[in-house]
Amino acid sequence: MIELRGVSRTVTSGTGPLTILHPLDLVIPSGRVVAITGASGSGKSTLLGLMAGLDAPNTGTIVVDGVEITALSEDALARLRGTRIGVVFQFFHLLPSLTAFENVLVPIEIAGGPDPASRAKALLAEVGLSGRGHHYPSQLSGGEQQRVAIARALANDPPILLADEPTGNLDSITGRHVIDLLLQIHRARQSTLVLVTHDPEIARIADMSIHLRDGRVISTTDNQATEKQAAEKQAAENTDNTVVKAKAPVG
Repeated sequence: MIELRGVSRTVTSGTGPLTILHPLDLVIPSGRVVAITGASGSGKSTLLGLMAGLDAPNTGTIVVDGVEITALSEDALARLRGTRIGVVFQFFHLLPSLTAFENVLVPIEIAGGPDPASRAKALLAEVGLSGRGHHYPSQLSGGEQQRVAIARALANDPPILLADEPTGNLDSITGRHVIDLLLQIHRARQSTLVLVTHDPEIARIADMSIHLRDGRVISTTDNQATEKQAAEKQAAENTDNTVVKAKAPVG
């Protein structure tokens, strides 16, 4: 679970303090797919960065997988990200001097995981790149680079995966494949998946969507509950229609 209590983020700009996120409270249950939506500049990426411990809030506390990350040192945060949080960025952030295989291998070795080479190969196979491990990022397409980035984020089997506009640098077809892959990984691992996106279609297929505007949470929608209510309403209407037909006079 991810929980934010009274969290805000303000930075200093040329004209003075600039509030990117106003104080907010938010709970993301474990095992859910959550979409964070909103216009550019609404605070989406900042919110995700706070959840990942990449930025620190000016006020409030953040609890991730039972750990209050706002109380951790930088070293402790790095260890937490290495084991409990996987992060996928819009622009991939692969190390250009390393092959795809090495980009996935390094975080496993840093964490001291068993048989890192075999795990790196297995992760590349999981994202459909078993034959591309020897290629450098410059030799891969954008979609392939994002798949490597996803494999790297999964290096130490984190229970939480955070993705900041993972399709923003891809064409629509490739982007759809990346989203399908992320959802497939979520289902297989029962992990928590939080996606920052501009795409309303992605927001609709998420279990829960959070809409930001000017650094404030405007709405939180439980799509699963909405779908359940719609199904129950349809079932009730079908039942009513059946009863009406049964009572209709014959002849």
